[in-house]
Amino acid sequence: MLDHLIQQSIVQILSPLFDRTFSQHSYGFRPNLSTKYAVQKVQGFCQQKRQITVDIDLSKFFDHVNHDLLMTLLGRRIKNKALLRLIGHYLRAGVLDGKQIQPSREGVPQGK
Repeated sequence: MLDHLIQQSIVQILSPLFDRTFSQHSYGFRPNLSTKYAVQKVQGFCQQKRQITVDIDLSKFFDHVNHDLLMTLLGRRIKNKALLRLIGHYLRAGVLDGKQIQPSREGVPQGK
């Protein structure tokens, strides 16, 4: 429970900082946006007689994120070293596989 509370606190602080850098046409996992809204937008484009729609699913993308590169990029926007260390710990916490923790060398956790 405490772990989830800390992660949500980080999300609430960082989301406004990074969300404004995303494309206005990016709907996945963003505040006040959803797949339902994306479908409505596509339907609107069809009614406008637009002929091309692009659907990009980044399947397995988050499984292969390079930790060092991610931390470098985060460090360009986040100046709080303690927060960066905490994020680094979450990235490298490992994955529980049965009764053993397997090291996390790449990828980002995607908690529900």
